[in-house]
Amino acid sequence: MFQLAAPHDYGSPKAEVLAPGPTGLRVNEANLVGNYFPAQTTKKSPGIILLGGSEGGLGRATLDIALALQREGFSVLQLAYFGAPGTSKALERIPLELFDRGFEWLATQPRVDANRLALMGGSKGAEAALLVATRRPDLRAVVAGMPSSVAWNGIDWTKGGASSLASWTTEGRDVSTMPFASWDPVEGVISVYRSVEDPNQKDAAARAAIPIEQAQAATLLVCGEAETMWPACPMARNIQVRSQTRGGPPVTVLAYADAGHLLFGPPIPKDASFYANLGQYGGSVEGNAAARADSWPRVLAFLKANTQPPRNTGDTEESEGARGQKAAD
Repeated sequence: MFQLAAPHDYGSPKAEVLAPGPTGLRVNEANLVGNYFPAQTTKKSPGIILLGGSEGGLGRATLDIALALQREGFSVLQLAYFGAPGTSKALERIPLELFDRGFEWLATQPRVDANRLALMGGSKGAEAALLVATRRPDLRAVVAGMPSSVAWNGIDWTKGGASSLASWTTEGRDVSTMPFASWDPVEGVISVYRSVEDPNQKDAAARAAIPIEQAQAATLLVCGEAETMWPACPMARNIQVRSQTRGGPPVTVLAYADAGHLLFGPPIPKDASFYANLGQYGGSVEGNAAARADSWPRVLAFLKANTQPPRNTGDTEESEGARGQKAAD
């Protein structure tokens, strides 16, 4: 998620690079930049990589999520993939191998059980999370807020936002992406992503579709029907249908009628300044606040159900996925 600037300054949001605070550690090694929040327990814990959206850096929204997950017994790596010192300046041609390195690092941490890994992201971070899930059979769970069913072009805020380059690469090759329909700094981002619903763009959308059927992790998608930044709920349902029809993992969709691009994460009171610019994101204050209050416990239950160690040798991944889906329902 990111906050739109005034029209004269639009396209130049200031990426935050926040310190981890007393319960975390700054990571700047193995070509990784992030904040690490080890579980406050002596036992091995599930490890989660957490990804922010097109704001870049290590921002407040993901920091609050990381701290909330840490309090629930997870070890969390808030990973910067652009917009922080030592990372790409723009969200362009980000190697998916970066996230592989993140998991390699996370799996070696003393408090992390390398057999209980999960991935969470919001907005463009959700797009990345779903792509990474298709290449990592070791993941147990994926949670994507305001997700996309396709990969989109990159974003370069230093040049007004829109980019003709791919957002992601794998082994040096561009991941097929969906081009922007338009980019109007005055109107905002809503016009950027509607091309996925354009029948004339059907072939482009097919080429850029995220092959969720290649993933194995149980997947939970959280979206708002009143979204004004991109059609997250239609795209979430596209992911669910594709997975069901092509033999992919179980996909659960949590959709909220009066919520938009601010519905993902721990509950935030209705009177908080967080909702000050809500009009740019969709839904009402009450709807977004209610969606966060309802969805967050379901997200936690889903993660806990799908990252538990097997109870016995007959406890399969499929049965755990089924339990995780029930926990989210």
